[in-house]
Amino acid sequence: MLQAYMVTYDIRDPKRLRQVYRTLQGYGEHLQLSVFRCELDGMRLITLKKMLSEAIHHTQDQVLFIDMGPADGRGRGAIDALGVPYQPPAQGALIF
Repeated sequence: MLQAYMVTYDIRDPKRLRQVYRTLQGYGEHLQLSVFRCELDGMRLITLKKMLSEAIHHTQDQVLFIDMGPADGRGRGAIDALGVPYQPPAQGALIF
């Protein structure tokens, strides 16, 4: 079962920041500066945490994982926006 996570980060070094950003691009939707929404199963969550753990400096940087619940349940509607409304990405395959 997929869980929805809000992943936020505060990275002090530009090189590590780029690495964290690129890693998260492969796992979720970039919402705002330093904020991603990811739908992950247990194995992908472990893999993502391992990759980010290897990329950051543990006494200078921080990555937070906020569990928003099942992706098909509360996790889909857990984001409330002021101003421009949040539009979840269209589900399905992308063909280029």
